[in-house]
Amino acid sequence: MKILHGFSAAEELFNDRRGDLVFDGPSVEAVTKIVEQVRHEGDKKIREFTMSFDGVDVERSLVSVGQIARGAERTDPQLKTAIAEAAGRIEKYYRQQPTQGFWSRCNGTLLGQVIRPLTSVGIYVPGGSAPLFSSLLMLAVPAQVAGVRDLVVTTPPGANGEVPDPILCAAHYLGIERIFMIGGAQAIAALAYGTESVPRVDKIVGPGNKYVVIAKRLVFGDVGIESLPGPTETLIIADEHTDPKHVISDLIAQAEHIGAQPVLVTNSERLIEDVQAGLSLAIEDLSTATNVITSLEERGIIIFVSDLAEGIEVANLYSPEHLCLLTKEPWDLVDRVQNAGGVFVGAYSPEAIGDYNAGPSHVMPTAATARFTSFVNLRDFQKVVPVVELSPEMVEQLGPPAALMARAEGLDAHAKAIESRLAENSTG
Repeated sequence: MKILHGFSAAEELFNDRRGDLVFDGPSVEAVTKIVEQVRHEGDKKIREFTMSFDGVDVERSLVSVGQIARGAERTDPQLKTAIAEAAGRIEKYYRQQPTQGFWSRCNGTLLGQVIRPLTSVGIYVPGGSAPLFSSLLMLAVPAQVAGVRDLVVTTPPGANGEVPDPILCAAHYLGIERIFMIGGAQAIAALAYGTESVPRVDKIVGPGNKYVVIAKRLVFGDVGIESLPGPTETLIIADEHTDPKHVISDLIAQAEHIGAQPVLVTNSERLIEDVQAGLSLAIEDLSTATNVITSLEERGIIIFVSDLAEGIEVANLYSPEHLCLLTKEPWDLVDRVQNAGGVFVGAYSPEAIGDYNAGPSHVMPTAATARFTSFVNLRDFQKVVPVVELSPEMVEQLGPPAALMARAEGLDAHAKAIESRLAENSTG
């Protein structure tokens, strides 16, 4: 792991961090062609792309309800229970988020907001080497709590030409009946524009590889998206009281994802020495050791700071997807956190549990986008609609200055529309 000293060194390194989601021209060009071909040729092109990219000839991409049920039956009973319990915790968490609008009546004015769920949402579930059924839970449950009734899932087929059983199990538990075996950019295009078999949706959510993210960027505007998720990342703040084993395990857990960025920020030289000494030993028996080593060597960073105040400055600059506070007094730092997708407080709050069943969705902003956006929550699946009702008396009060402002902007018709009400009031 690369070692830096102080905020200034971190600032220099992270200045280009906002470019993490800038993709190369050939990839954008390739995805653009895929999106346009699916848009205009539909299911025919989806079948061709699935054969080309996944090595599977899928004649019918829609998974039947019977197949979903059988996949759930084949799932290990203990895993099935874990999925159900995780879904329950996620639902309980989101049930606490306010879902109602408000009404305010004062002096002849009624102002308010009404909350309306989106009509349809497409959920992309990554597959391939790691079928992330947890992502289905983390996206579908808040969508259902928000009131979305029409959920459509797309996910790549496995090598056997079928959707992995745990994904089917999660879908079955949540009552989702439409799953399409489509992956990659072609899945995003199908959800955005619709095909003979895939319905067009209002919004697409879910993580994916760079081709999925490029496709989401290309279709945005024709359809809504929740974010452009890049490689996952965790920043750990630790001090001399932190157990090195916790730091090592959390860094490795993050590095397990391909292209991930694990970051340690600490004011303890001894901790740095212990972590460096313990990393190699902890990796030895992992089936994902190759991914871990690559992530640590290519993107892993250790930043030595003078104190925890400087550590928080570094964290806010970095704006991590996951911020883990493993210090002796972590709550002393929480109020100073400005930018983070999620905050994990204390030694017994590993981000790895947050990936599965702590409660909040694990779909969180990456690549410094935590500066301006949030983790997936109910508002990602709802619209907020303002409502205005004015009395004739309030129009008499607000109308003249509004008309004055309209004419100052050169919009005479706006002014006349307002003044027509003033005239009606005076003649009435």
